[in-house]
Amino acid sequence: MTTATGERPSVRARLLEAADELFYREGVQSVGIDRIIEHAGVAKASLYKHFGSKEELVHAYLLERHARTRRRIDAAVAEHREPRAQMLAVFESQSATMRRPGFRGCAFAGASAEAPSGGLVEQATRDYRDWVRGLFTRLATEGGARDPNALAAQLHLLYDGAAASGNLDHDRAAADTAAVAAAALWDAATP
Repeated sequence: MTTATGERPSVRARLLEAADELFYREGVQSVGIDRIIEHAGVAKASLYKHFGSKEELVHAYLLERHARTRRRIDAAVAEHREPRAQMLAVFESQSATMRRPGFRGCAFAGASAEAPSGGLVEQATRDYRDWVRGLFTRLATEGGARDPNALAAQLHLLYDGAAASGNLDHDRAAADTAAVAAAALWDAATP
């Protein structure tokens, strides 16, 4: 692992990169700490120094996923001026992600399915889902929807369903299909 400048990333960055790759591809519970350490090329003490526990590492992995997803979607939304086009850009961004090799659905859904309730994983998942819902609510409000919260809930459901279908059904066009339904919902809910 090297950075764009040819330098080796920090220990923390290497641990997060290894966690991101292994947790997303194989699942949080099936990947042990020893595999993360070996993949990152660090000492066991380094993991505990930077994260304290596996749960904290999973939490940090999800926070990084959230930040990366937010940057990607914010950039896609910023390319458009109208709320309807911005909403559709969310699905276009999702579609591009789903077409990449190694797509395995929503990292938050996968991690949450394996985590006990009430912990850091649930918190990270809730924060991510609140952000997605908030984005759709903001766009629906700006678009003049009669009931922005209801429209946002419908759009969020389509977004989640597309990710699930893309993974479980290996349907890389699921986000495109969801975008068609989202456009119809939007048009019916806005003036």
